[in-house]
Amino acid sequence: MRKVKNYILKKIPKKIKYRLKADLGLSGYPSWAKIISNSSLEWDKLVFDVEKSGSKRILIATSSGGHRAGNITESAIAASLIQRGVAVDVLLCDAALPGCIISEYQYVKNELDVFFREGPNGVGLCYGCHKQAAKMWSELGVNVLNYSDYISDADRGIYETLSRELSFSDILEYRDDNGYFIGEHAKSGALRFLCKGELQEGDYQSEQALRKYFVSSLVVAHVMKTVLGERKYEAMVCFHGIYVPHGVIGEVCRKESVRVVNWNTSYRKRRFIFSHGDTYHKTMISEPEVDWKHFEFTDSKKQEITDYLVSREKGTGDWQQFNENPEESITSSAQLSSLDFSKPIVTLLPNVVWDAQLHYSSNVFESLIEWALYTVEYFQKRRDVQLIVRVHPAEIKRHSPSRQPLEQEIRNRFPVLSSNIFIVPADDKVSTYRLAEVSDTTLIYGTKTGIELTSRSQNVVVCGEAWIKGKGFTTDPVTPEEYEKILDQIPFGRKLSPGQTNDALRFAYHFFNRRAIYLDFLKETKDSMAFNLNINDLEELSQGRNKGLDAICDGIVNGRKFIVDD
Repeated sequence: MRKVKNYILKKIPKKIKYRLKADLGLSGYPSWAKIISNSSLEWDKLVFDVEKSGSKRILIATSSGGHRAGNITESAIAASLIQRGVAVDVLLCDAALPGCIISEYQYVKNELDVFFREGPNGVGLCYGCHKQAAKMWSELGVNVLNYSDYISDADRGIYETLSRELSFSDILEYRDDNGYFIGEHAKSGALRFLCKGELQEGDYQSEQALRKYFVSSLVVAHVMKTVLGERKYEAMVCFHGIYVPHGVIGEVCRKESVRVVNWNTSYRKRRFIFSHGDTYHKTMISEPEVDWKHFEFTDSKKQEITDYLVSREKGTGDWQQFNENPEESITSSAQLSSLDFSKPIVTLLPNVVWDAQLHYSSNVFESLIEWALYTVEYFQKRRDVQLIVRVHPAEIKRHSPSRQPLEQEIRNRFPVLSSNIFIVPADDKVSTYRLAEVSDTTLIYGTKTGIELTSRSQNVVVCGEAWIKGKGFTTDPVTPEEYEKILDQIPFGRKLSPGQTNDALRFAYHFFNRRAIYLDFLKETKDSMAFNLNINDLEELSQGRNKGLDAICDGIVNGRKFIVDD
């Protein structure tokens, strides 16, 4: 029966499938009408009274109705804010953008020309995206603001004309009259859509995607500028804070002096990272030392974080694990059969090339690919040290597989690799942690794995932007020349000092426990890839019922730091 069902589902055109899913309420969004009916609160009256009170108002700039995790989490926060006397508006895109984060290459690859010509609406993504979220938010009683109410067809036409007329390079560098760096957001959106780390002028897909996301970025900036001109908000809340539309939303709010709160799911189940002012990709780097270094770090906390870090090898406590059941034996990898354990080993751990590739002024290299190629070229000449390039398993395991594999980039540049260089592909089951253990040093760009390795006294060199950078337990070059001098010193022949290791463990506890706020009412699904709202009534979201939710609401309304001591 299941085979027949799957066969039938495959035969249904995606446009029809998306519409049916939305019309039949099969998207997993909460029924706020049912939750409200189970509550003793007079919800409609409460919402009305809060609206009329002239109290503080928050904008939840969700925009992407099809982002299930975003809408579930933010609607729960909205319900809690209203109970605290705070008015809430939500902003939703209603098929106004020619490209967004819901538009993913894997969904439209068979209709790519249609997508480039007609956008997500043309391939059937917009109907369900807006409908399911608008219904859910309307049940909750908040004000739903739609993009199309804040921009005219004439304005959209101006932006589309501008996109056609500007050169590829002009788009990448474009700032509008308000000073918004539209080009950077368009680039990040296009890279994410294409699942690539670089855009190439003259390449059809690069050109089309960049121009699509350029128009979208201009539309988002216009909408946000108009909304903020009409309404006064204490703060704006939206998930992630990068890509299109959320990166643009954040930039406009910062320029218009509206406090920004960004958030994302953490790595641990039922935990979420909130940050003030910008995406946590950036704020965790600039976080003041007092936040992570001066809390009481007891022996029990040290044991707790040590146990959790061990569990990360199998992913038992996390939302997602990219290398399930890893092979503990390094020699199990066919690629490492000739590895010589009597010689020094260095392991290079990259990110997925397109993921969160943001602009940082302090990056040593322009891109992850440039760094990887530079490093391989260096070790081509250092035959006394062996280099293992461990391609990130998420290149093939995540929902949007990379279309610019790192191994191919390396082999394109170096058709013949010297015998001291080993490439472990994304689908290899060998444990990354075992590779690090036999290595003198690990080289990273921005991966969070550096937190775990330094906690195990491993030497880590940071060449991009990682949250552990500049905290005293990593080596952080600032130029390619300095990076090469550091490589010249390898092998270091030592581990981190006890003091450095303790600081690394302290930061790990801070990141995975204190900054990752626990919300027990968001329950993971069976595959742990998503979650559901697990409450029966509104009172479960009232003040004092959940420590993490109290901290989040206090941070949104009053600017409190998003740090919770378990």
